Amino acid sequence: LARMSVYHCIPASGPHDATVIVPGSKSLTNRALIAAALADGTSVLTNALLADDTLLMMEALGTLGIAVTADEGDCAVEVTGCNGHIPESGADLFCGNSGTTIRFLSALVALGNGRFQLDGIARMRKRPIGALGEALQVLGAGIEYPGDEGFPPMVVHARGLRGGHVAFDSPQSSQLVSALLLAAPYASRDVFIEVAGDVPSLPFLKMTTAVMDRFGVGVLGDDGGTTPRGLKPAARKGHATLRFIVEAPQRYQSESIAIEPDATNATYFFAAAAVAGGRVTVQGLGVDSVQGDIGFVDVLEAMGCRVERETTRVSVLAPPDGSSLRGIEIDLNDMPDTVPTLAVLALCADSPTTIRNVANLRHKETDRLAALHCELSKLGAVVEELPDGLIIHPPHRLTPAAIDTYEDHRMAMSFALAGLKCPGIVINDPQCCAKTFPDFFECFE
Repeated sequence: LARMSVYHCIPASGPHDATVIVPGSKSLTNRALIAAALADGTSVLTNALLADDTLLMMEALGTLGIAVTADEGDCAVEVTGCNGHIPESGADLFCGNSGTTIRFLSALVALGNGRFQLDGIARMRKRPIGALGEALQVLGAGIEYPGDEGFPPMVVHARGLRGGHVAFDSPQSSQLVSALLLAAPYASRDVFIEVAGDVPSLPFLKMTTAVMDRFGVGVLGDDGGTTPRGLKPAARKGHATLRFIVEAPQRYQSESIAIEPDATNATYFFAAAAVAGGRVTVQGLGVDSVQGDIGFVDVLEAMGCRVERETTRVSVLAPPDGSSLRGIEIDLNDMPDTVPTLAVLALCADSPTTIRNVANLRHKETDRLAALHCELSKLGAVVEELPDGLIIHPPHRLTPAAIDTYEDHRMAMSFALAGLKCPGIVINDPQCCAKTFPDFFECFE
C-alpha cells in the first residue's frame, strides 16, 4: 500500500459481522508523550500509536535531548523524563502537518532556555497558532513569526514561564488551550487560564486534564475544587467562560499507561455497519472512554442504527428490518473530526443531512468543508456549503469516481465507506492515512 498511488475500494459482499482492533489514540498518545517527557522518571506507554503524527512528536522530543524509545512490534514507547528541565538550549523542530505536535511542543519548549524554531509542511503554515503565541508571551516567552504573523514557522525565545493570567477568546482550536495546560505545571507561579466564547472540540480539553491527572497533576475548576476529569457540566456548552487554575509547583510523575484505541478512527468501522448492514464491534473502546468522539455512536443511533455499549467494547448494528438511514440535522462542534465520516454516511440516508458549527474544519489538514463539498459532488450528491457546515442531499444512486484526498487522512478513510456501497470508487493517495492509521485499508478490508 505504501507504494500505491490509488486504492480501488472493494464493495461489501453482504452484511458485516466483525470485531475490529483499532490502533491507539493519536490525541492521547501525544498528550501522554508531553507529560512523560516532562515527568520525573521513566514512563511506559502501551498500545501507543506509532504513526506520522506521533513519530514526529517522538523525533522532536529526541532532538530536545529527551530519551524516547519505541518498540514497533509491541506498540510500546519508553520515555525518560527531563523533570521539567529541557536539555537542549535551542533546536529546529519539524512538525510535518501535525497540529498537536507543533502546538504542544511550542508550549513545552517555552519552559526551557534558548531559541527554538517550529515549522512544518506548506499546509502547516496556514494553520493558526497565534493565540497560543500571545499566551506564551504573557507568561514570559519571546515569540516571533518569520513568515505570516500568527502562523508557523514560530520562533520561541524561551526563558521559562513565570505564570500568571492568560485569556483565550474563541480559540480556533482547543489544542491551543491544551498546549498551555500541559506545560503550565512547570511555570514558576500558578497559571490561571480563561477561555471565552466558542471552543471547538471542547471534550479534548477534558482529555487533556485527564492525562494530566493520570501523571499526577491536578487542575482546579471554577468552584476551587479539583477537576482532574475536566470541565464543570455547566460550562460544557454554549459561550460560558471556562476557567482553569494550574497551581505551582506541580510535577508530573512517571507512569505506565495503556492508550485507548482511537475513537475518531473507530468511526469509520462503526459507520461501515450502517452502510453495508450487519454489526461491527470495536474492541477495547468502552462507554467510559475519555475521548469525546465516542459520542459518534449517538449520531449513528439518531440515524436509526442500534448501539450496544459495554465497558470494554462498543458495537453498532445497522437499522433493523432493512430500514434506511435517516438524514439528521446536527451541531458537531464537539466532534468536528467526525464530520467527514457523517458526510459520507449521509450519501446513504433517505433525506438530507445538515452539519453545523464546524467552521474550524477550514483550518485542518485541508479546508475540509470545501474538500467534502467537491468530493461528495463527484459521487452525485447535491451539496450546499455553509460558512460553518454542509447540507448534503443524497443521490438516488452513487456515481463511481476517483476521490482526491488533499493529503488529509480523514478524507481517505471516510470515503472508503462510499466504496462499500458503490463499485468503481478509487481513493487517490491512500498512503496519507499514515498520519494516524498506516494500515487502515488492510484493516478495513
